[in-house]
Amino acid sequence: MMRPLFTFMKKEWIEGLRSSKLMVLIIVFVFIGILNPATAKMIPWMFEVMADSFKELGMTVSGMKIDAMTSWTQFFKNIPMALIAFLLIFSNSFTKEYQSGTLVLVLTKGLPRNVVVLAKSLFMLISWTVGYWMCFSITYAYNAYFWDNSIANNLFFSAATWYLFGLLTVCLLILFSVLQNNSGEILLEVGVCVIVGYVLKLIPVTKKFSVLTLADTAALLAGTAKPDSYIMAIVISLVLDCICIGTGVVCMNKKQL
Repeated sequence: MMRPLFTFMKKEWIEGLRSSKLMVLIIVFVFIGILNPATAKMIPWMFEVMADSFKELGMTVSGMKIDAMTSWTQFFKNIPMALIAFLLIFSNSFTKEYQSGTLVLVLTKGLPRNVVVLAKSLFMLISWTVGYWMCFSITYAYNAYFWDNSIANNLFFSAATWYLFGLLTVCLLILFSVLQNNSGEILLEVGVCVIVGYVLKLIPVTKKFSVLTLADTAALLAGTAKPDSYIMAIVISLVLDCICIGTGVVCMNKKQL
C-alpha cells in the first residue's frame, strides 16, 4: 500500500514540476506574502498623492497610523486570491487523467484506485500547506522587520483557522474532482458549498456551525472575539475533511472510467 502510494505521489510531483504548476503556485504565494507589507507601506504615500483630490471633495486625512495590524489585515484580504489561484491550478488534477486515459492505463496494471485518490489528495494538501505557511512566514518576517507583530491579537490562531478553511476547500475540490469530469463543474460545486457556508454564517442560530466562521479573522486580530468561539467550526471542518476524502475514495472505487 505504502510503496504504490509514494510511487504515485512521486509521479504527481514530477508532473507538477514539468507542468510548472508548482512554480506558478510558489510565485503566487510569495507575491502575496510580499504584497501585504508592501501595500501597508504604500498606503501613506497613496493618500499623500491623492491629497489634492480629497481636498477638492472637502475631505482631509490626518493622523494615519500604519503598523503590523495594517499588514495583517491585508494578508487576510489577499489570501483568498491565493486560494482561488490554487483551486484553478489544481481543478484539472483528476479530469486530465480521465480525459487522457492515463488513469485507466495505470489501473489496469494493478494500481489500487484508493491509492490514486490518496496520492493526489496528499499532493494537493501538502502543496496548500507549504504554500500557505510560506506566504504567512514572508509577511510575518517583513512585519517583524518594519513593525511589531505583537500588536495583532491571536495572530497564529487566526492564521490557523484560515488555513483550516482553505484545507476544507481543497478537500471539497478533491471530492468533486472524483465525481465530475469537467473542471468548470468542479469549481462551480466548490463555489456553491462556500456560498452555503456563507448563508449559514448569516443566520444567528447556525453561525457557530458554519465553517465560513474560520475565515472571519478580523474580530480575532482585534481581540474582540475569543478562540473558544471557533472550536465548533474547527471540529466540523476537520470532520468534513475526513468525509470528503473518505467519500472520494469510495466513489473512485465505484466510478466508471
